[in-house]
Amino acid sequence: MKKLEEYVRSIPDFPEPGIIFRDVTSVLQDADGLKLAIDSMQAFLEDTDVDVIVGTESRGFIFGMPIAYNLHKPFVLVRKKGKLPCETISREYELEYGTATIEMHKDSIKPGQKVAIVDDLIATGGTIEAAIKMVEELGGEVVKVVFLMELKGLNGREKLAGYDVCSAIAYEGK
Repeated sequence: MKKLEEYVRSIPDFPEPGIIFRDVTSVLQDADGLKLAIDSMQAFLEDTDVDVIVGTESRGFIFGMPIAYNLHKPFVLVRKKGKLPCETISREYELEYGTATIEMHKDSIKPGQKVAIVDDLIATGGTIEAAIKMVEELGGEVVKVVFLMELKGLNGREKLAGYDVCSAIAYEGK
């Protein structure tokens, strides 16, 4: 069987010169790659006491949902502003140029619940930092943060210092 990294397509000079884009769709489009990705990410939770899996829009849904299903845990959505129908809490975070806002339902995490957050990629860490703050605002405890890929050159892990952060693949650059 191939290594997980072999399923990731690398596209040079996208979206701008000097950047290597790590394309997750090539993992999703291969049954063996998808299984290996889910299994690799889920393995980080083997010895973790977790009550709820949280996934961030949209690829966190793709990877978080099967993990929640396999572990028989509830799955909570973190979405872009204005996409959830019930009462929400929100958090704004910084992007390279500007800001964005994410939300989650106010009743999605109960005080004292142990939460694992799942997403496809950690770059600068802004989205996940905002998600962590919302989980904590609702009284949850973030016990693990799991990514498929990490771009080490963007130092996102530093923004998440103090949390148990894991990535199945780590790339040195941006």
